[in-house]
Amino acid sequence: MKVNFAPLDVPLHRRLQTAVVLQWVFSFLGLAPTCIFLFFYLLFTRFWLISVLYAVWWCFDYDTPARGGRRVPFLCGLKLWDYMRDYFPIKLVKMADLDPRHNYILGFHPHGVLVAGAFTNFCTYATGFRQLFPGLTSYLLMLPLWFRAPFFRDYIMCAGLIPSDKESASYPLRRRGGGSAVVIAVGGAPEALDAHPGTYNVMLAKKKGFIKMAMEHGAHLVPVFSFGENEVFDQVENPQGTWLRWTQERLQSIMGISLPLFHARGIFQYSFGLMPYRKPITTIVGRPIRVERNEKPTAEELDALHQLYMDELSDLFEEHKGNYGVDKDTHLIFV
Repeated sequence: MKVNFAPLDVPLHRRLQTAVVLQWVFSFLGLAPTCIFLFFYLLFTRFWLISVLYAVWWCFDYDTPARGGRRVPFLCGLKLWDYMRDYFPIKLVKMADLDPRHNYILGFHPHGVLVAGAFTNFCTYATGFRQLFPGLTSYLLMLPLWFRAPFFRDYIMCAGLIPSDKESASYPLRRRGGGSAVVIAVGGAPEALDAHPGTYNVMLAKKKGFIKMAMEHGAHLVPVFSFGENEVFDQVENPQGTWLRWTQERLQSIMGISLPLFHARGIFQYSFGLMPYRKPITTIVGRPIRVERNEKPTAEELDALHQLYMDELSDLFEEHKGNYGVDKDTHLIFV
């Protein structure tokens, strides 16, 4: 295979963009195992007290992720996230104002491989979330597994990430006076296995937990579609029924995380590697669906709101697909 190397005269700002995205990819793929290794390694060195003191701190701080986390606005607003935004680039577009006197659940679709759009738009200030939706604080849900990794848990909480279990996700929605926007990548880890360029499969047909949560708390629902999310990585073909897909789904059921075999470009060459392609991602935040509080919804009420949400998401996709290179005959596929 011929390797297409990057030219030597790449401008500095593009090199900085690549460096920032590289650290982000490492954070997703390698930082948690590194932190776990470091924690135990230090126990057997003269710096053992660091791990011991951290363990004591962890005991006192154990419930923080389930209580809204610990966002650090200064870190969310660092200039480096502007470089990540511009690497692709990533853009956030709103279709309607969201009244900060209410709480919201934003359903993010599709998951993609590494949810680049969700992280950049809702965990950093680079794309203008605070200006577009003044008075709202976003909380992106992440698998609870990652909050059990020492040091790493503190790092991800700084960006406003909280665990995706029901209790943790409900905490911001119980806030009186509104102002919370809980962002859920509804398809989750399983949907990442379908994140192939040019595909628009959304795992939503049987996903009703977030709908029920919205009804229980009276949180308005907002469909969000991120055009380009599936385009930034290639993935080894893994259609249903193949041994690879069977293996991936079994591992996902055991570990709780999916293992898509993805690839794209490298750091100094464009032929292979784990760096995402420089392809635009545009995240459209749709119009809110008003939800009245109903702590014990019936199955019929739940199904009706779920269908309304799917219709609104489909309409959002159809309304904007022509602006982002999607063929007019292409439609969302709910699985």
